[in-house]
Amino acid sequence: MKFVSYVTYTADKARVTTHRPAHREYLSGLLAQGKLVTAGPFTDDSGALFVYEADSPEQAEALIAADPFAVHGVFERRELRPWKLVFANPELLRMAE
Repeated sequence: MKFVSYVTYTADKARVTTHRPAHREYLSGLLAQGKLVTAGPFTDDSGALFVYEADSPEQAEALIAADPFAVHGVFERRELRPWKLVFANPELLRMAE
């Protein structure tokens, strides 16, 4: 089952910058394990959107809680909701350069 998490970051940009490498390494691991569908920050770097693959809301919450951004207080607010993928265009899901 898929879960979407919408988060806002702390205004402390130094904290975001400090923990971003560990955060991205963590997400790369989830991607390799098949637990992350897609993720990326908003263009103003005020937060991000994540789509997780998990068996339950509790499992999805655990994935978020283990993220270095969560551990170090970068996630100021977050919302997690179950989500059903109905349409997708792989051509439009290319990663930003």
